[in-house]
This record gives sequence, C-alpha cells and structure tokens, in this order.
Amino acid sequence: MKKVKVLVAAAAVTVLVSCGGVGSLSGITQNGNGASTSAQTSSSGSVLGGILGAITNGETAGNVIAGIIGLDKLSANQLVGSWKYDGPGIAFTSENALAKASGQVGATQIEEKLKSQYAKLGFNSSNTTISFTEDGKFKAKILGRSWEGSWTYDASNSKITMKGLILSVNGYVTRNGLSGISLVFEAKKLLTLLQVAASMSGNTAIETVGEISKSYDGLRVGFDLSK
Repeated sequence: MKKVKVLVAAAAVTVLVSCGGVGSLSGITQNGNGASTSAQTSSSGSVLGGILGAITNGETAGNVIAGIIGLDKLSANQLVGSWKYDGPGIAFTSENALAKASGQVGATQIEEKLKSQYAKLGFNSSNTTISFTEDGKFKAKILGRSWEGSWTYDASNSKITMKGLILSVNGYVTRNGLSGISLVFEAKKLLTLLQVAASMSGNTAIETVGEISKSYDGLRVGFDLSK
C-alpha cells in the first residue's frame, strides 16, 4: 500500500477521533433487515474502538483503513479522464464491515493475496486501462480485451454503472490516495468481469479472487487506478 494511502488513512482516523465516533453511512444497509449492526470492539464498545483496537494489535492506520464506500465522495467530474491499472483495490460498504474485517486480517494482507492472483492473470498498467468522457462514454481494456459503452455515476452513494455490448456492471468508486481512485465491485460482478476478460471459466486464479472477495461481509474488490 502506498505511503500516500497511509497518510490519507491516518488523516481519516484523526477525523473520526475528533468527531467522537463513527456514525452510520447514508444509504448503506448494514444487515439483511436494514437495521444497524454493531462491531466487536476492544475496549470502548464503539466501531472506532474496534478499528483502533486492530491497529494496536499490529496494524498501522494505512493497513486497516483501506476505504469506506461513500465516506469521501467523488464527483463525476473527478472521474473524467484516462486511468491505468495500479494494483488490486478494495473497499468496504460500512465502517462496521471494515472493523469486522480488520479484526480478522489487515487490509494490506487482503491486497497482498489479491496481488499474487492478479499477477497470475496478467494484469498490468498497459493491458488494463479505462477512460471516462464528459459526455457519458467510456473506453476500457481489461487484460487487453476492449470494452466500451456508456457510464452514469450517482455521487450520493458513489455508485457507477457501466453499460456495454459485451458486459454491463454496477460498481463503486472510492478515493485512493491524493489523486487515484479505486473501482470496486460485488463479488459476483467482479467474477463476471474477470471471466469475460480472461475468456475462460474455471481458472484457479479467478476462483481464488472470488473466494477472497466473498470471505468478508461488506468487502468490495476491484482495481486501483492512477492517471
């Protein structure tokens, strides 16, 4: 995980502490009933306590806080431009999901597991790119396979919809460091995208990515992108 990402994560912790805790995020259902769930915490009984407890157990702020969907909203204009693959990306649907996952394994460890599988699939900055235009069009290459169509973005919940002839998917966008973004998906959508791009099913690397992305409730997996 990049140093700049660590700094951003540390800043996020500072903001959370200064606010006295973490509230539920707008538009995010935290369990199947739509009710708010509580995370297991180390001392304070709060979600923030659970996150900080994980940090004191050997995780740095950058390792624990990878990103929470909707916490730091991006505008559609900030997505416009050309982006290239910069590694596997992860994000969480809520602070509760983040605290729960960080109690089991750090965000850095999840990304390291993904990195080895992405390398087996052959992802790099040349064969995986995407460009968003102001008029709602996108052109992408995923593992060298072309994909283009239209895109729409709902900044209120950080949700992006990409519709093409080959494939249409819904995903989420989070900030990655000072100038990058993470484009992440639900497990089923990510597997569909990988299978289409790799032109195969039953690939062990794809299956492993699928298992990782389904292992933690509220985890979304995809790509870190930079300009």
